[in-house]
Amino acid sequence: MQLAIGSDHRGRELYRVLCEHLSKDARFDLRTFASEEITDYPDIASTVAQEVSSGFADFGILICGTGIGMSVVANKYPGVRAAPCHNELMAEFSRRHNNANVLCLSGDMLGDVSGLRIVTRWLETPFEGGRHEHRLEKIREIEHRHRPVSILEEDEAFVG
Repeated sequence: MQLAIGSDHRGRELYRVLCEHLSKDARFDLRTFASEEITDYPDIASTVAQEVSSGFADFGILICGTGIGMSVVANKYPGVRAAPCHNELMAEFSRRHNNANVLCLSGDMLGDVSGLRIVTRWLETPFEGGRHEHRLEKIREIEHRHRPVSILEEDEAFVG
């Protein structure tokens, strides 16, 4: 499973712990994105979200100060369902009901142990499907309806 993990400077410590832990698990092929310098969270979030949106990664994990900024950016990408989760129950429900494919964590508010527990629960929880599937289809329809249209597409629609 391809797993993209990224962090800005405020999530760096939790990022290191997660990468070390997950790299020991043969199920995961990690694609990591971080810098030792001060980093703007939109840059890292864009990189990881693009990995998931394009299908290069199956799932993504993003860490910033609160997890909120990363989720705002990641959710701009088609097909990305990023959820900021501050406990194991939120992580579980984000997967079971929303089929979240990007987990956003707080480097400032979570310790190493709670961060690892949240990630473990999130990765081990399957999507329930069923009654939740039609809601995800509605999200896909909204994404399609509001996607930016390029000038070339507008010209083709006008000519055709």
